Amino acid sequence: MRLMLLVIAVFLLLVEGSMVVRTLSRSRRELASPLHVGGIRDPYGSYCQRRGGCCEGRNDQCTMLYLDTICYCDLFCNRTVSDCCPDFWGHCLRVPPPYISVCERNGHKFHSGATYKENCNLCTCGPNGQWNCEQHACLIEPDMIQAVNRGNYGWRAANYSEFWGMTLDEGLRYRLGTQRPSRAIMSMNEIQQCYTALGYFNAAEKWPGKIHEPLDQGNCAASWAFSTAAVASDRISIQSMGHMTPQLSPQNLISCDTRNQGGCAGGRIDGAWWYMRRRGVVTQECYPFSLPEQTPAEVSRCMMQSRSVGRGKRQATVRCPNSYSYHNDIYQSTPPYRLSSNEKEIMKEIMENGPVQAILDVHEDFFTYKSGIYRHTNVNFHKSPQYRKHGTHSVRITGWGEERDYNGRTQKYWIAANSWGKNWGEDGYFRIARGENECEIETFVIGVWGRVTMEDIAQHHLKL
Repeated sequence: MRLMLLVIAVFLLLVEGSMVVRTLSRSRRELASPLHVGGIRDPYGSYCQRRGGCCEGRNDQCTMLYLDTICYCDLFCNRTVSDCCPDFWGHCLRVPPPYISVCERNGHKFHSGATYKENCNLCTCGPNGQWNCEQHACLIEPDMIQAVNRGNYGWRAANYSEFWGMTLDEGLRYRLGTQRPSRAIMSMNEIQQCYTALGYFNAAEKWPGKIHEPLDQGNCAASWAFSTAAVASDRISIQSMGHMTPQLSPQNLISCDTRNQGGCAGGRIDGAWWYMRRRGVVTQECYPFSLPEQTPAEVSRCMMQSRSVGRGKRQATVRCPNSYSYHNDIYQSTPPYRLSSNEKEIMKEIMENGPVQAILDVHEDFFTYKSGIYRHTNVNFHKSPQYRKHGTHSVRITGWGEERDYNGRTQKYWIAANSWGKNWGEDGYFRIARGENECEIETFVIGVWGRVTMEDIAQHHLKL
């Protein structure tokens, strides 16, 4: 008798436990967030049909995988219309679905809550059957490209896939990254020189193999680091007469030059040159660039340490932060100086010592530049101010030239290397109007000067 009571007790316990599990399961289903609170997603998807049929009454196992969750094909789901699969009504009940409204796009019908991305703006099908779209100014506006290409502005515009879908604010925030010159830079003495300018000059032609190709900063607002490293790289190659042609690492500056600098959130070129002078940087091969979204937080910290070895020179104390490069030589520079805004003095500096660094205002139409001599246009003058914005950027000037336009007038320009990859512009370069202070490019030109000794070359500690 005692044994029988014991068995019964265990049986009751198992039944009770099963009921608890089932109750918990049902409670979980009933308390779950409604799947279609914002409208049916994937309204034409085949779920119950692919399952092979529907279930009578309530069956919590009568489910199908639905996007990032599950949906139900049992008749119980029709009580709330909140967790039914999209094809439940048509396949199981043979009736039209109880959707509130339908929006049309490209000949297709979408139900309330459906969304699609129109360039940089998210559009949602509203309960009134109308699409409700965000009103952000996009970085790439097709009508702006068409207006530039229809007009006689002297340059052509194009759509870039890497910019499509970004807002103008995002482009200014992530694709530039140089802060306005500090008072220290603006108070630097200008170098005054006399020079009879040539009509055309290109550093890549005078010093073949010594002018480095443009890099791509991606969505890292660090043009301050890219332009500094690029100018320093070119000048090391030129002044060492090709004994060394290193491409210096912008990532070294981004990760390690943290004194009043923002890394991929912007920085100052004077701070970058201070770091180049006092600490020095390694090559791109030693310390390669990594986009912020692809770099773990622990890797984004400074991975290169150095120590003084006397006479202002430094030596790396750690290996390169990768497994395939062992050349961790440190390259340093002398202090930078400010050039006069006189174009002939800028040209003399480039022709004698190599490319220079410049800061310019980037307007919304510059992102679409493809070829020609760039000038900021007024194609957006009729639009609201949110479509007409600008930010500060830094680039490398490598030469100059002039050509005649369709009216026979001579157009003078600078040749400059950007840091948006070789797919942008003229193989990564752009030409910009010269002599008109276009985008204030002639006001904010910074040069780097110095000489390289054979001792410097032997020890790989360069002074620009």
